[in-house]
Amino acid sequence: MLDRLAVHELIHRWWFAFDEGQFDVWPELLTEDIHITSRSDTGKSPYEEYIASDNRGREQVIAWQRQHREAAGYPLRHNASNIHIERVDGDDISVVSYMYATNITDGQITPIAGGVVRCVVRSDGAAYRLAELHTVLDTHAVAFTERQA
Repeated sequence: MLDRLAVHELIHRWWFAFDEGQFDVWPELLTEDIHITSRSDTGKSPYEEYIASDNRGREQVIAWQRQHREAAGYPLRHNASNIHIERVDGDDISVVSYMYATNITDGQITPIAGGVVRCVVRSDGAAYRLAELHTVLDTHAVAFTERQA
């Protein structure tokens, strides 16, 4: 039985634990074979080297994510919105959402990134865990008819 609230909560919990640097929580949120990627929509942003990743396996993913998180400031706030399930295939639940991140600059909340996150949440019968997390950050705008799917 699919627990939609638990799926949503997992995604929200991931971003909160990431932002707060709750490194001890991360392993329980990820499958052993987790695959995480991130990049900009063009692959050519000025900060591409900082955001680009393609990591597999819990150990490698945690190592990269920790390095990435420690290099960013605090507070950092990732917000997931418009989360919805695209399909269910056995124990794998394909989910998509928008992501919006902010930090503080000169005492003001400052937007730093936004984009689309596609993930696979997997149930092992006891808990839901992230099996895939693929983030594409928005860096340029085009006419709707010129977008690439």
